[in-house]
Amino acid sequence: MTATCEAELLIRVLSALLREDVVGLRTRSTLADRPDGRWLRLPAGDDALLLPVTEDGFQCEYAARLPLLVRESDGAELTSYDTVLTALRALADPVDRAGYDAFAEECRQTLETMRLHATTPVGFGADSAHWPPLAYDALAARLDHPVYPTSRGRSDLSASQLLAYAPEFHPRFALRWLALPRESVTLTGTLPTFWPSCAELGLPAAEGTHLPLPVHPLTVDALRQGGLPEGAVLADRAHLDVVPTLSMRTVAVDATSHLKLPLATATLGLRNKRSIKPGTLVDGAAGQRLFEAVLAREPRFRDRILHADESTYAHAGHELLAVLCRRLPAFAEGDEVVPLAALLAGAPDGRPVLDHLADRFYGGDPLALLDAFLTLLFDWQTTLFGYGIALESHQQNVSLVLRPGGLRLLFKDDDGPRINPRRLGAVLPGPWGFDDARTCVAGDGPVADVFTTITVHLCAGAYAFGLPRQRRAVLDLVRDRLTEAVDRLGGDAGDELRARVLLAARLPVKAMVTAGTLLSKERSGAADINKHYTTGPNYLLPNRPGGGPS
Repeated sequence: MTATCEAELLIRVLSALLREDVVGLRTRSTLADRPDGRWLRLPAGDDALLLPVTEDGFQCEYAARLPLLVRESDGAELTSYDTVLTALRALADPVDRAGYDAFAEECRQTLETMRLHATTPVGFGADSAHWPPLAYDALAARLDHPVYPTSRGRSDLSASQLLAYAPEFHPRFALRWLALPRESVTLTGTLPTFWPSCAELGLPAAEGTHLPLPVHPLTVDALRQGGLPEGAVLADRAHLDVVPTLSMRTVAVDATSHLKLPLATATLGLRNKRSIKPGTLVDGAAGQRLFEAVLAREPRFRDRILHADESTYAHAGHELLAVLCRRLPAFAEGDEVVPLAALLAGAPDGRPVLDHLADRFYGGDPLALLDAFLTLLFDWQTTLFGYGIALESHQQNVSLVLRPGGLRLLFKDDDGPRINPRRLGAVLPGPWGFDDARTCVAGDGPVADVFTTITVHLCAGAYAFGLPRQRRAVLDLVRDRLTEAVDRLGGDAGDELRARVLLAARLPVKAMVTAGTLLSKERSGAADINKHYTTGPNYLLPNRPGGGPS
């Protein structure tokens, strides 16, 4: 089991480093054909490192074929993440080498989590119609991210903490609460009816003068170590049972009430902290208002495109003292809400979740389900592009809402869009009140980059390359439905998307390992670590080589 987990991890790590051209692995290497297949040769001083590769096409021409690097001079095989990263670290600029050490630690955390997953199978039963709430989140949390190779790792969390609080184990736990002087808390909206009073938390002396904020149990120690704010009182009594969603820091009180809470950990990179900056709460509410304003102007999407209510939040001006009260629509009995991230996850019977959903809602035809999903997704996202908007609505932030005879999309957490104010201002001038100065950009380029890396790569292309036996059929579906949506959009916005996405020789690709861990922001130049790019081949071009098997 350990060897299998490490081999799987190393294949992903090597493929990501190749895609991001770490130490010139892609651009400085030369290609050689050998009896067993193709190899890349990377000069390394007086020596060279050899990487066995195979044609890929999803964001990079090649991917690692075997879990190893070979040192040319003596034929030594480097088959662990430690030895591989040590060899690549030696080729990096000395100022960057600490990033390789940090990434090695991410690999260690991820490997430990993979082993934990392998020994704790999910037991939801064979029939997905009878799975418990958030079962799909639990399955999705056991699946690797389409781009980031160590996505299953969370910094500074032990195995026992993961078992108690991580979504893949489907635990239930009670929240802690911190009573803060009311004058120190910024509250927007009306708190849910389940919100406890100070008296209910065993703090009667704070009643009327303090407002309780929920604290994730994993964040309590970090708050104590940093020193509680003046006048704050931590309740000894835990209160309100919750279940973690896919994001882990967001927990479900019930089917319609979720709380997004700061977590003292990082995922998808050393610099991707799971705390909550107060400005992101402002931006999430602004993103929802803008989303709904466009929806009001586009009646054909009514009742097919939905958004969670994220207008209620509170914070105390601190990244670990904040809460978003997310309200989801109340769906009818029998409706199935499934995050996109779960579609390729393995169900308890070994089949993908996609197949289970196709059996229940699309006559056993997974392609028909994907067709319905992609048609609606591309229609909506290209419409938004016409307004100058691209949402960072990746697989975790978009859910399918399935019922017999229909499919809807539910969006949430739209606090990081990119907006071309020239396009938006012509039809919806605002102001929209975004806190992040990076939101509004000059021209269509940065908007198209988010559209491509999020909507096209993560929410569409990832399914084609994640289903090898159906790759060609799904790729054709992605290309055809996107082409139809771009044609429907028309005008100069349609021309922009056609040129930048459908017909471009290369497409932007997230360089998440580079910006998130390997390099400092000063070294990478990344204004936003989640929007730092390299480029890769355009798998949407007809007859593109390396697109995989039919």
